[in-house]
Amino acid sequence: MAKTKIEWCDLSINPVKGLCPSACSYCYARRMYNRFKWDETIRFDDQVLFGLPKEPKRIFVGSTMELFGKWVKDSWMEFILQTTNLYPQHTFIFLTKKPIGLRKWSPFPKNCWVGVSTTGLDGDSYFEDIFRPIEATVKFVSIEPMLDYTPLDLRWVDWVIIGQQTPINKKTEPNPHWIKDIADDCYELKIPLFLKDNLESLLVTEKDNNKYAPLWANGGNGTLKQEFPK
Repeated sequence: MAKTKIEWCDLSINPVKGLCPSACSYCYARRMYNRFKWDETIRFDDQVLFGLPKEPKRIFVGSTMELFGKWVKDSWMEFILQTTNLYPQHTFIFLTKKPIGLRKWSPFPKNCWVGVSTTGLDGDSYFEDIFRPIEATVKFVSIEPMLDYTPLDLRWVDWVIIGQQTPINKKTEPNPHWIKDIADDCYELKIPLFLKDNLESLLVTEKDNNKYAPLWANGGNGTLKQEFPK
């Protein structure tokens, strides 16, 4: 269990440790493993699932590992999901780049939020065909790092998160109009929108005569919209 700089959660836990085989080029965890020569063996550490705080927290499960890949044993996932039932006061947040792997575990426990991660290149069918049937209290999409933009069918989600690649680089900086388009959709569909702090440099407020600012900035007052599902 660890405090985290991820703005949309309070804590992160990693019951499956090791070097994630997904090998995303932008993965911060992979850089850490390489830098500090951590043990790359994929293994289960059930101890991190116990001794959680008594007060309600939003807990990101698997911040350094793709939990829905074939390298994670079914018995490990069964144990993780069963354990969430022992802590009904907490919200456990799962995020995957392999949404097909969610089917095996649906429906998820009531205190679990389940999300799909994308860099912005996936089309509508990605969500309608794969994500729509998944049963969870909250289903969300995390567009991070936002490297491109293809319109998404957001009717099947309850929450949207957007962030850019870090460290921030002009070459990977998302187009503000992409964010505006998604903010428009969230506004129309009444979907909570959470814009990560690393987008602050892209913020255009009403002072700059941008009529769209209220849709992705908090009323155009110079802060990013950071909403949560109710």
